[in-house]
Parts: sequence; structure tokens; C-alpha cells
Amino acid sequence: MTWNLWWRYGPWERRREAIAAVLAEVAPDVCGFQEVWSAGDENLAGDLAARLGMHWCWASIPVHGDAPGPPLRLGNAILSRWPITAQAELQLPTVGEVHERRFVAHARIETPGGTLPFFTTHLSYGLGLSSLRVQQVRSLAAFVADNGLDCEYPPVVTGDLNAEPESDEVRRLAGFLTAPAAPGLVLLDAWRYAAPGDPGFTWALRNGYQEHSKIPDSRIDYILVGVPSGDRGRVLSARLAGDEPVNQVWPSDHFAVVADLQD
Repeated sequence: MTWNLWWRYGPWERRREAIAAVLAEVAPDVCGFQEVWSAGDENLAGDLAARLGMHWCWASIPVHGDAPGPPLRLGNAILSRWPITAQAELQLPTVGEVHERRFVAHARIETPGGTLPFFTTHLSYGLGLSSLRVQQVRSLAAFVADNGLDCEYPPVVTGDLNAEPESDEVRRLAGFLTAPAAPGLVLLDAWRYAAPGDPGFTWALRNGYQEHSKIPDSRIDYILVGVPSGDRGRVLSARLAGDEPVNQVWPSDHFAVVADLQD
């Protein structure tokens, strides 16, 4: 599963319960989350992992502001039903102030079928920033190639890429109509295994938080999977989750993507 959890925006305390309810229903084995917050000793990823009985890790940066209370951090998190035996992170190229820093989190997960190399990231947001995201994708792909090609499962890369499938940055990850961003690394878009005709919009105007969005319906959140050497890690299906209100509360401003992989 991949899901942008929308930081502490909107009714974030009620949204936390809605997010937890969706996760309990989907019961994913591994999750990549973006815009995860911590406040002092309290961590959204840690709370969700405890509720689900999962292992977790995260990579974060401080968030500077004048809000009272414990210092805040913003991060990308990985939750796993199986043990995480190693973790790493990489800061991606960026521009602007500190709060615009972007990075990728990586975990090596020991599943019953072998090691799964799992990654989650959040590329820079903004219309007209494709060239920056292309730079970020090059760094991301090199990091995945260095850490994810020696395992029983192909690498799984999740995240909010802030780019649609036809964009230069996403095409480079897939090696589609261009050379792949890292030699020998081709990442398949799991949504190609979704129900035919489903656009898979994860940023959707029907979401209660998007009433005033200037961006049209878009598919910008992804589960990308390396080409498997056999059946293990082959994508079987894909679908959305968190795309309806829970007790009259929309869980996030993004919908989640869920993919089933061959074990």
C-alpha cells in the first residue's frame, strides 16, 4: 500500500481514526506512507503500527514553525507485517527552503519468502517542476539500484510522485519511450493491473478536501515494482483504498493505492 496521509492538515485528529479504520479493513502487509508527522514522542506511523501489530521505520526532517507544543517532524514511513532488518535514507535534489527537502526511505523486509527491498518517497510538488522531479528520479533510481537488486523479491517503490504517468519523471522510472533513469532498473506501474477503465485518480475533485483544487483529477500516487525473475513479486491486481469518508470524515486529501503481489 502507498498513501499520502496529509500531515496535520484539516481535522487531523479525526482523520487519524479514519486512516486507522481504512488500514484495519485493508490489512496490508507492507505500507509506504508520506507526510507522516511526529510531535515529541508521539508519532503517527508508530501509532498506526502499534494498532496493526506491525514493524515500522521512518525518515524525517524538522518542521519549523511558531506553533506551541512539542517540536514537529515531517517524514516518510514504512510499516511491515514482517521484521525490518535494515533501513536507509537518501535526500533528493531540491530547491527552495528547508521545508521543501525531499527524501526516500528504504527498508529491507524479511518476509517468509525472502527479502523484500521496499522504498517510499515524496517528490516535489508544483506545476512546472518536472525538470526538478527528473533530477530527483535519477537519484531515487540509483538508490534503488544500489539497494534493491540483490534480493529474492524485486524492488517495490511507493510514493506520491506529484506527476502523472505520461510525465518525463515517471517514464524514466519505467524506461518507457526513454532510457531508464538507472541502467538495468525498470519499474512497472502496478496500476496497469487494475480493473480496465478505472482511471485510478488519487488526487480527485470528489474528495471532500479538494473542493477548491486548481488541479484536475490526477493519478499521482504509485506502487512501482521491478521486473521479477520468476513469479515471486509479480503484480496480480491493484485498486484504490481510502476513497470514501469514514464516519463522515475523509481520511486524507489523497486516496491510497493497494497492489497484490505474488508471494
